[in-house]
Amino acid sequence: MSVDNDSDLDRELARVGADECCWPIFRDKHRSLAIRVADLSAAGANILKQTALACGADCAVHRDAVSGRKKRSDAILFLDRRRLGFFCGRLRTQPPCVSRLVPGLEELGRNLAPDLAITVGGRRLDLGSRTHVMGILNVTPDSFYDGGRHFDPGPAVARAEEMAGEGADFIDIGAESTRPGSDRVPPNKQLARLLPVLRGIGRRVKVPVSVDTTSARVARAALDAGAALVNDVSGLAGDPKMARLLAKTGVPCVVMHLPAPPKTMQRRVRYRDLMQEVVDRLAGAIARAEAAGVERGQLVVDPGIGFGKRLEHNLELLRRLGELRTLGRPVLVGPSRKAFIGQVLGLEPPDRLEGTLAACVVAARNGANILRVHDVEAAVRALRVADAIERRA
Repeated sequence: MSVDNDSDLDRELARVGADECCWPIFRDKHRSLAIRVADLSAAGANILKQTALACGADCAVHRDAVSGRKKRSDAILFLDRRRLGFFCGRLRTQPPCVSRLVPGLEELGRNLAPDLAITVGGRRLDLGSRTHVMGILNVTPDSFYDGGRHFDPGPAVARAEEMAGEGADFIDIGAESTRPGSDRVPPNKQLARLLPVLRGIGRRVKVPVSVDTTSARVARAALDAGAALVNDVSGLAGDPKMARLLAKTGVPCVVMHLPAPPKTMQRRVRYRDLMQEVVDRLAGAIARAEAAGVERGQLVVDPGIGFGKRLEHNLELLRRLGELRTLGRPVLVGPSRKAFIGQVLGLEPPDRLEGTLAACVVAARNGANILRVHDVEAAVRALRVADAIERRA
């Protein structure tokens, strides 16, 4: 895990058990790279710290690890990114309790400077060049914000054309609501909603279309009808055939963090370590995909804003989004008009545009490559300004 924010770093230092008198020093040092390492022996924690110091870096460990009163300790390694390779070389000569960390640190180094391009419809698209926008098109009667608005094919196709004209880079079409408490929609019903819209869009819209489904059968039919991407909120856990379909077709796929099915995801929401659990589950989805033959370079990760998360979790995810860089894949975020914005502002979905734009700009600033939104034109304009500021600062 790579920690960016000062307040979050303080929380991680407290979790490690580092002496508070050292926190200001570590805050200064984390401007480069702060990497949390879990569950070291006391000897390993001390060796890691001494190796770091010998390389001009530093390492926070539990205050009682030095004396041996604390038998196990997490650690936070503070290191200039350019010196990571040198540090790994020194660490490789140390005992196995710490030299075993080298492959993971080397992989982290590669993931922090990844190729963020995906291939869509035979065209290479660099998602790291700017913040991209994915327009939401729900062909459902019960989605939390626009349910029923585009349920018929005519209005749905017209809205897709409108979003393309507003600057959408992708259009994401879903025929199954995944709002909290929602029930599954059978594949036959999804296809009855999707296919007329996809056929209409194919003749009139040139923007790549993504199909939002957890069903391999629905995805297969949508791809045959012109879709070019798959957006699977289950992280490839909902249908064992989905990963094999992706491997066969080679299309990109968004894999999302979803701790429980939408029907029950907001019940008993608990995280011991939110960021680590999100990263671990997404890493599991990537591994599941690769095991089925999917190219890693065709995967996009989504932390699942609003899916099995409470207000504090959504805010923390947006603030600490940069830590998903450790996965080495482009990041999609979907904050659009969601409940956490309503909780902050005390507003219903129709009045959450400004809150959505704020969340989008923060997400882009913290590393999002794609923003999934209902209000394409407003988001495109806000992100264009944010990108201009960031790239010319």
